[in-house]
Amino acid sequence: IIGRNGSGKSTLLQLVCGTLSPTSGSVKVNGRIAALLELGAGFNPDFTGRENVFMNAAVLGLSREEVEERFDNIASFADIGQFIEQPVKTYSSGMYVRLAFAVNIMSTPGIMIVDEALAVGDMNFQAKCMTALTRIQERGTTVLFVSHDIGALRSLCSQGVYLEHGTVRAIGKAPDIAEQYIKTMREEMNAEHRKFIREAPEFEPENKGVKEEAAQSQEKNGAVLKRSDEFDKR
Repeated sequence: IIGRNGSGKSTLLQLVCGTLSPTSGSVKVNGRIAALLELGAGFNPDFTGRENVFMNAAVLGLSREEVEERFDNIASFADIGQFIEQPVKTYSSGMYVRLAFAVNIMSTPGIMIVDEALAVGDMNFQAKCMTALTRIQERGTTVLFVSHDIGALRSLCSQGVYLEHGTVRAIGKAPDIAEQYIKTMREEMNAEHRKFIREAPEFEPENKGVKEEAAQSQEKNGAVLKRSDEFDKR
């Protein structure tokens, strides 16, 4: 699910999860949901990581025996070391999402919902999460994925939904929807840039003659590399 900020992506996911009620119509869900909606959602900041794993997993429908059986895998995936025995209020945002994602992914949900939370993880953890999401997809889990990372959307998703102002602007194959979104954003960025230059002419590029004079002066002093017309143009 893609769209600019405020288009309704997070609201749609909350409707699917049941944390919000629709003003009209209905939402039907077939399968157990695990959702990563907001950073720290479902965690008690005063509880340790271990205690939050058991509490969060219980909310997801796992028995204590099932959690105990999977705890080592959860701790290994989160990879936060001894911090799992510390209160989560001492965690960084990255550690929060590591533990939350580990609990959700190890609960073997029928539907996995991820709302931009992976953006706070480091590169290694993001790659680890993408691999895990791909694997649960192969086992039949549905993944609802919201992100501004176009590359991740293209590689993970088969279908795409483009939201704008709370309505569906387009739906289709993920690569096609991503291209449509990029094209729209580029057109808007170009229009905003032209408007900004018109309204704030002091930000226009300096006079070319002045630039050349400054460049020549710097070159004489050995301060910069030689320049060219092509360089200035670019």
